[in-house]
Amino acid sequence: MVFVFLLYFQTGGSSWKVETGRRDGRISLSKEADENLPSSNFNIAQLKQNFAFKGLTKKDLVVLSGAHTIGVTSCFVINDRLYNFTGRSDTDPALDPTFASELKKKCKPGGGGPVLELDQGSSTVSDAHFYKAVRQNRGLLTSDAALLNDPLTRAYVKRQSTSPVKATFGKDFGKSMVKMGGIGVLTGNEGEIRKRCAFVN
Repeated sequence: MVFVFLLYFQTGGSSWKVETGRRDGRISLSKEADENLPSSNFNIAQLKQNFAFKGLTKKDLVVLSGAHTIGVTSCFVINDRLYNFTGRSDTDPALDPTFASELKKKCKPGGGGPVLELDQGSSTVSDAHFYKAVRQNRGLLTSDAALLNDPLTRAYVKRQSTSPVKATFGKDFGKSMVKMGGIGVLTGNEGEIRKRCAFVN
């Protein structure tokens, strides 16, 4: 949580109050992250279900997806979207054709290719460009494009893309991050307070 706060703030985003006192788990399992984090290939129904299960709203879904304004991914992640979307050697029809052609020049069938910016041309700045790209069908991930497939999430994408960044996205992102930080909090004798964050006591 603190890492996300620092990265977001250092790239021009707003700050928010990070709640303290959360107890740490004694065991970390990568499979738990895989089971709980939404896949980049999720459709809108799967995304809404995943977020609702954690007590998060459709608005939280759109706002937290905005974290894709910074960072990178690999060609492997979008390989099926470019070359085998429905299992018939096809491209996702929701992807802007010109953008798809640009991506195919970088990414070869099978997933080979360079690292890709999640927010093409603006991946080092926390801004509204991600939402503008999604509205233009130039969102890189299937889960990004899926935000347009529900009336409410589509409306939130439009709002985030046209409103002042710090007054809207920055404020909303901080609230959703605090809300997400309250998921699965350990209480009582559960977990521990680590003396060194990277190691169990």
